[in-house]
Amino acid sequence: MIFTVDIGNTNIKIGLFSPEGKLVQSFKMSTDVKRTSDEYVALLLQLMSHSNIDEKSITGAIVSSVIPQLDYTFQNVINYVFKIKPLVVGVGVKTGLAIRYDFPRELGSDRIITCVAAEKQYGAPFVLVDFGTATTFNVVNGKHEFIGGAITLGLKSTIESLARCTAKLPNVDLETPRKTVAQSTGKAIQSGVIYGMVGQVKYLIERIKQEANIPDAKVIATGGLSRIVYDVEPIFDHIDRELSLKGLFEIYKMNQQ
Repeated sequence: MIFTVDIGNTNIKIGLFSPEGKLVQSFKMSTDVKRTSDEYVALLLQLMSHSNIDEKSITGAIVSSVIPQLDYTFQNVINYVFKIKPLVVGVGVKTGLAIRYDFPRELGSDRIITCVAAEKQYGAPFVLVDFGTATTFNVVNGKHEFIGGAITLGLKSTIESLARCTAKLPNVDLETPRKTVAQSTGKAIQSGVIYGMVGQVKYLIERIKQEANIPDAKVIATGGLSRIVYDVEPIFDHIDRELSLKGLFEIYKMNQQ
């Protein structure tokens, strides 16, 4: 099996794929730069043992990371557990997409791996919205070129920022209120953040399609919080929360060839 790791700002997602590309098992653990390699090894072995997966069944590995402090840690973990040197997504790795970006080294690998999977599964052109710690808008045109996008705060990040930067606003749960006009401070925050995000996403998608001249582009969403926006207004053609892991598997295959 192929071991795929997507190290994000909040969570680390791990996927195990059969050689044919079927996602056999997936795990999620919290991102913690203070954990040592030994701690990650112990946690990984515990998760694999719980799922009855033998580490000897892993024949290849690939890593995408937006946390530089964990790059070496996870390469070390994979080498120790599986006796494999992982492929690390970065400049020089084949992705199947032409990158049209002013400074490619600034581009987060998380944005590319999701686009690789979306292009493979749904075809181009598309606008991909990833709802994570940040909300990113990623654009691939009909020539299979990644042409950039936009980045804004994520839903949870916005709520946490309000609580942190103000004296009296509370940190509330991400629940969609029934009304936009709220009669309590907590529901007012939920209304502003969630309904505001829906409006922001709709506007940016419309503007991106017009600016990039891709009026018929598919709109694809990924990330754990995508369903919150979709439940308010169904503005996505597809929701696929496993795009990052699927993209890693596709990139691994390309680079083996």
